[in-house]
Amino acid sequence: MDVASVLSRDAAEARLALVREHVAAENAHDLARIMSTYGDAARYDDEPWDEHHVGRDGVRAYYEDLLKTLPDLFIDVQREHVTPDCVILEVVIRGTHVGNWRGLPGTGRRVAVKLCGVYTFDEQNRLAGERIYYDRAEALQQVGMFHDPESLLGRVTTMLAHPVTVARIGMRKLLGRRAT
Repeated sequence: MDVASVLSRDAAEARLALVREHVAAENAHDLARIMSTYGDAARYDDEPWDEHHVGRDGVRAYYEDLLKTLPDLFIDVQREHVTPDCVILEVVIRGTHVGNWRGLPGTGRRVAVKLCGVYTFDEQNRLAGERIYYDRAEALQQVGMFHDPESLLGRVTTMLAHPVTVARIGMRKLLGRRAT
């Protein structure tokens, strides 16, 4: 379907320009400017964690925390997609984890997480919502809280964190070998 057939070219360009302004405001760490891109019924959904911030106050609080967690936050836009219903960005979020995130104190580690953001619009063509998708394991690995379970450190971590599960797996392997 041709986007222009459902959404005028001017409307599509205006929506993309608003999303670009929103990202520029995030990169400038300008909370007032970030919030100026949202309409009255603002919403921010962090889908990998099933975390939802509803209303302007909730969205503002989310961004306040984000900018403390990654004070050098930079969003590197890789691709932009405009549809009749939304604008979709493929980005890499970069920064240094220095503030509290998901109960984890800052580690000082640099992160570069691939993310997909879906931006929806209200009747006034302001942002109604932003919904993000990314790999939780990638983010946790980069802050040092997750290790590939097939690496030596991952195996040790798994054994220490899940002794009953590891014992059960070991028993299955042992019993499986005896049966053959």
